[in-house]
Amino acid sequence: MDGLLVDTEPLWTVAEVELAATFGGTWDEDIKAAIVGTRLDVAVPTVLRYFGQPDSPAQVASTSAWLLGRMVELFGTSLSPMPGAVGLLAALHEEGVPQALVSSSYRVLVDVVLAGGVGPFAVTVAGDEVVDGKPHPEPYLTAAERLGVDPSQCVVIEDSPSGVAAGEAAGCAVLAVPSVPGVELGPAPRRLVAPSLETIGVRDLRALVT
Repeated sequence: MDGLLVDTEPLWTVAEVELAATFGGTWDEDIKAAIVGTRLDVAVPTVLRYFGQPDSPAQVASTSAWLLGRMVELFGTSLSPMPGAVGLLAALHEEGVPQALVSSSYRVLVDVVLAGGVGPFAVTVAGDEVVDGKPHPEPYLTAAERLGVDPSQCVVIEDSPSGVAAGEAAGCAVLAVPSVPGVELGPAPRRLVAPSLETIGVRDLRALVT
């Protein structure tokens, strides 16, 4: 979702820069690349350690709560679809291809995005609705089960290493579209790498599962 369907990464960066400043630090691409695509319960302790802060359960909880609240505020200011996202989702819908939104973001943020009319999703799975988040396959296995389809016939569209790993561990084919500087995703069996969704059509996705 983030940075793939909607252009939320700049908004996350606003909050992350503010958070780093409270620790007397400066946000940079290295820490951004390290946490992209992960849930808050993974990202927040990583950030705290990076800035030399205690990663106690209480500190993780308070930092996570602040980030969620700040992101709800920022998501409410403006959300724009990523290039090619609306067209690809519409084309899949026209061909009767069921779609699921599987995000590491928590439900409160997923719902803000859905309220903006992004995508005709039959199923949505948020990061706080599964026991194990990406790179564990549970999020994508859950989505495939709810769609009633075999994971091997699914194409996961991802922009992060953890998301790609989750999709492949679930047995899905993967379209990788890196969106964060410093994140490299190379080709692999049943994996297609593209610079943008603008270059991808339904035929490209079908080719990954046939």
